[in-house]
Order: sequence, then structure tokens, then C-alpha cells
Amino acid sequence: MPAIADCAADPPLADSYYALLRLGGDDDDDACTKVTTTPQPVSECELPMIDVGCLTAPTGAAAAAVGQQHQAEERAACAAAIAAAAAEWGFFQVVNHGVAQELLEAMRREQARLFRLPFEAKTSAGLLNDSYRWGTPTATSLRQLSWSEAFHLPLAGISGKSCNYGDLTSLRDVTWEVADAMSRLARALARVLAESLLGHAAGERFPEGCDDATCFLRLNRYPPCPFPPDDAFGLVPHTDSDFLTVLCQDHVGGLQLMKGSRWVAVKPIPGALIVNIGDLFQAWSNNRYKSVEHRVMTNATTERYSVAYFLCPSYDSPIGTCREPSPYKAFTFGEYRRRVQEDVKKTGKKTGLSNFLV
Repeated sequence: MPAIADCAADPPLADSYYALLRLGGDDDDDACTKVTTTPQPVSECELPMIDVGCLTAPTGAAAAAVGQQHQAEERAACAAAIAAAAAEWGFFQVVNHGVAQELLEAMRREQARLFRLPFEAKTSAGLLNDSYRWGTPTATSLRQLSWSEAFHLPLAGISGKSCNYGDLTSLRDVTWEVADAMSRLARALARVLAESLLGHAAGERFPEGCDDATCFLRLNRYPPCPFPPDDAFGLVPHTDSDFLTVLCQDHVGGLQLMKGSRWVAVKPIPGALIVNIGDLFQAWSNNRYKSVEHRVMTNATTERYSVAYFLCPSYDSPIGTCREPSPYKAFTFGEYRRRVQEDVKKTGKKTGLSNFLV
């Protein structure tokens, strides 16, 4: 498919920018309408890197390659590294993760074809079951505007015949393969993290209520942004409202996370996937694992692509706790999501877990 000019493909983010700029002064915390301070320098970090091959390799192949005792020791060391990174950083990177590099490269090509479609086609043609999103509809200030576009797809709809892929016939199979591989990885990591707190039996059952009808794959594109990076984010600072997220980012970079009260940039590592803990895992673990605030910065000249898998339960699933007493009141995922949406609508910001403290 030939590339379509950006003027036809890009969402009207500049229109949103200027509309919010005209509202400048309504938000005392919004420093975007005029930059009067020098931005704090952001250092680049390399997240903990963990080889998870012992978790993703087929059991028979692993057992044939090494003795059972060595296999158990390798798995225990891997589990300890994952739990330590989840507790200290809330983020880590994984290699030998079971998602083929060729598949991720194919996903990148398919994303480029998808997002090159005219903006009107993405918004009005029922493409991918009307899952297209852009900007931040609830933004009341520039600091709440995300300079990005995305398709947010429930796993159950990706492979279904009812999902409208238009003329992008190869997108269906590639998207499903990526979703399936990331799903297997996410569940393996979630089980290991649960086992680290409650033992093997708990890990086998965890997480309950997560299936293809509740988990999501998000295809992201961050167009080049002509405005200063202090004026617009690619994705505004936030934490994830799930158990955990698996992310494939391209070479452009832009992901930053909060570490020790400072923002640090995550260096892209070819072949590695990024994993971060979500709010639900922090609550379930009694704050042992950390759901860390993160953001995506804009790039003036280069578009950025990423794919994110979100491990979510059903709306009626109680989140529970690894052990009592919990610092949080009992709540379901649906109650949590509704409260987040109410907060964003009222204040433009997500309050999150602090709403449910005992």
C-alpha cells in the first residue's frame, strides 16, 4: 500500500493544541502556555535485564536440554530477579521472551500501513471495530494532551470474523500472533510474581478472571510534534490500570519513568521487551510490587511506534490481596475503572489507588 501524506493521515492534534493554548491560565499547574523555567535534565537508564527463557521454553525442550535440578535452580533465580525488579523499579526488560523478532518486525510494518490510512478512514470506517483513539478528549490544559493515536483492541475481537480490517488483510494474522505470544509471556510473568509471595499453588491460579474478553492489545503511533517537548507529551504521565503490561517499543525511544522522584529515560534495547507492574498488582501485593508513573516524550522529526499488551481481569473480578491485612479496601476492577474515569472527568488527572486506601 502506498504511503499517504501525513496531512491526510495524521489526526488534528495541532488543532487540539491551539484550542487548549487559548484556554491558557485556567490551570495554575499548567506551565505549557509559556515556558519560564529550564527543564530538568533527564538521564538515560538501562532497566534490569532478565533472561526469561526458562519460563517461555516448552517444558519438554527445557527438560531435555538440562537436568531437572538445574532447571529448577535456573527458574528460581529468574523468579527472584523478576520479583526484585518489580519491587525496586516496577519496570524491567526481558529477553528470550518467546515473541519472535521477525513477528515484531512484521507488526511494525503492519502498524505503519494501518496508521498511514487517511484520518477520516480511521475514524469513520468502522476500522478494527471503531477502536481508534487520538489525543485526549478530556484534556482541559496542554499538560493533559497526548500527542498520539492508537487502536485499543480487546483480544477476543482481534481474530473474530466480525472485526473489520478493511483492505489490510495481513494485519489480522500478525496482530493475533503478537497478542497470543505477549499473552503467554504476561501470564507466565504474573504467575512467577504471585509465586514469589504465596508459593507455587497460588501462582498456578493467578491471575483469575483474565482472558481474551478482558485483556487488550494497543497499537500506538506518536507522530512528529512541532511544539516544544515541555508543551506536549506523546503520552501524559500515568500509571497503568491493569496487573501488568508488556511493551515493545521501537528504536526511537521516548519512554520515561519516575525513579527516586526524578524522570529517567528508558534506553531502547533491540530484541528486548519492557514489562511494567500495573495498579492492580501493586494493590494485590500490598505495595510490594510498584506501579510506577511513566510517560512518553514527543519527537520533533521522527514518528514512534509501540505495541502494548494489558493483562486485565473482568470488570466484576475482585482484586483481592496476597494476604491480610491489606492497606486497601476491597474493590473490583470495574469499581476501580469507574473511579479513575470519574477523577479524570472532574480533575483531568487520575488519582488511582489512593482512592481505595483503608
